[in-house]
Amino acid sequence: MKDHKDLDVWKQSMVLVEDIYALTKNFPSDEKYGLSSQIKRAVVSVPSNIAEGAGRKGDKEFIQFLYIAMGSLSELET
Repeated sequence: MKDHKDLDVWKQSMVLVEDIYALTKNFPSDEKYGLSSQIKRAVVSVPSNIAEGAGRKGDKEFIQFLYIAMGSLSELET
């Protein structure tokens, strides 16, 4: 398995993190610890789980962490 930093899906998810952080800067201040915080946690979870799964070096474990990342994307979409 490649290093997680070589995976296109990890690179794209890092771009998504940057985009979401830029977007949430425009949220109202009363959402700083509410919606904004939840969105940031969900988006950071995506590349984090991809990296952790890639670090496990087993295909089954990697796939499981990809499913977790997909769950975080669903949370973010909601």
